[in-house]
Amino acid sequence: MTIRRTFLRPALTAALAALLAQTSASFAASHREAPITALDQKADITDWFAFVSPEHPDKVILILNVDPFLEPSNGPNYFPFDPGILYEMKIDNNLDGIPDLTFQFRFKTQYTNPGVFTGYVGGLLGIPPITALTGPGSQGLNLIQTYEVTMITGRQREDLNNGQTLYAVPTNVGPRTMPNYAQLRQQGVYTLSNGIRVFAGTVADPFFVDLGAAFDSLNFRMAAGGGVLSAAVDADDTHNYAPNSLAGFNVNSMILEIPINMLTSGGQAYVASNKLAVIGTYGTTSRQKLNVLRDHASEDNWAQVQRLGNPLINELIIGTGSKDRFSMDDPTNDVQFASFFLNPLLAQIFSSIGIPVPPAPRTDLLPLVQYMAPICTGCGPGDAGPIADLLRLNTGIPPTPFGFQRRLGLLAGDGAGWPNGRRPVDDVIDIAARAVGGILADSTKYGTPIGDGVNTSSSQLTGTFPFLAPAYDGRDSVHAGPGQAGCTNQPGGICPVN
Repeated sequence: MTIRRTFLRPALTAALAALLAQTSASFAASHREAPITALDQKADITDWFAFVSPEHPDKVILILNVDPFLEPSNGPNYFPFDPGILYEMKIDNNLDGIPDLTFQFRFKTQYTNPGVFTGYVGGLLGIPPITALTGPGSQGLNLIQTYEVTMITGRQREDLNNGQTLYAVPTNVGPRTMPNYAQLRQQGVYTLSNGIRVFAGTVADPFFVDLGAAFDSLNFRMAAGGGVLSAAVDADDTHNYAPNSLAGFNVNSMILEIPINMLTSGGQAYVASNKLAVIGTYGTTSRQKLNVLRDHASEDNWAQVQRLGNPLINELIIGTGSKDRFSMDDPTNDVQFASFFLNPLLAQIFSSIGIPVPPAPRTDLLPLVQYMAPICTGCGPGDAGPIADLLRLNTGIPPTPFGFQRRLGLLAGDGAGWPNGRRPVDDVIDIAARAVGGILADSTKYGTPIGDGVNTSSSQLTGTFPFLAPAYDGRDSVHAGPGQAGCTNQPGGICPVN
């Protein structure tokens, strides 16, 4: 059936309403809980990245981003990490879906000038501008956060700080307070034990999506294709044709650079065809179950609040009534959500408006939740493991150099991109929509170029660790919305409203 791009948007809206009416009763009857991260923003994981470093191909980069939509100007306390949250990065390296290696982050907060009305001040009250995280030049840091990084293997815990005090990099307040923010931020890069490098702090959010259009019942903008991209727009990895809802917003980020031989079960690097080259990864946030007298609570007394492996599984695949259970459970128990994976509601919506999709059960989506090709090229039938939402990365596949990375990753022939791990440049909105549409089953038959028209991040990624762009300036930052600048290949560079 031919899809008419000009009618896709209203057709999507009508189809979504009809299908939700058919399915809402079955979910509402037994699951009434509200998604917990909507009530606990500090514990909300916005994005999880895992990729082989283009800077050092013998190392893997893990990035855990939390606390979404941080408005750069939103003082006076801005955006500290939550000392009450345990942040974890988890690695499965023997194909069973169970973490074999965990990296934990814990933060502490200190106020050095309790009489000052803001978290950061410089160039006033005789306090010099903030040019350092500690020592001379740091007098204006009223709110200081330090953190510890711990590695857990089996029953062994190892403090990775290497005798250092690690300082989280604060947000970019503005040019008077922090006149050389790039230099200040670089002071937050530390080398830990075993050659690991770390960064924690506020950064420019690298994600890109027309979020308002997506959640307005897939009401994509006609000027950007209405949900199906033209060949020219689809081939453009460097411009946006619709507003990026994350432009101008910051996010809190924890970033590790880890030697590959520390992550594999055999303690060495392997070629891509060896199944031991493949690891499964995900990030979690947890809170202590007992908040009363928390200082005396057991260190093991943690309740998981959120987890993230593959992007958009919870948002686009899992039903609302099951999102909390999914967030709090372990990946090895994901068989309970198999019906969502094997017959996604979004695929039914696509089918109802004429987009060809494979029939259920959707076994073509199993590479996202099991160890198999095209990511685990060396895996056999007995290596798939349980259904588990893990971001799987083949550490034997070389990284694609900066400037040559393709936003559609594996779908565009860039084997170092999602779903083989995930990089900040990967356009997971378009990739995920096309995967649900069936492109992994047959790219010719099910290759509709679904997309929102937002093809690149609004923040300039860097070519060296920690890769994510510095935090937006609180005084001078702007956002890109409908009717505003930010879509350079649209008339006048203005992002379309319709």
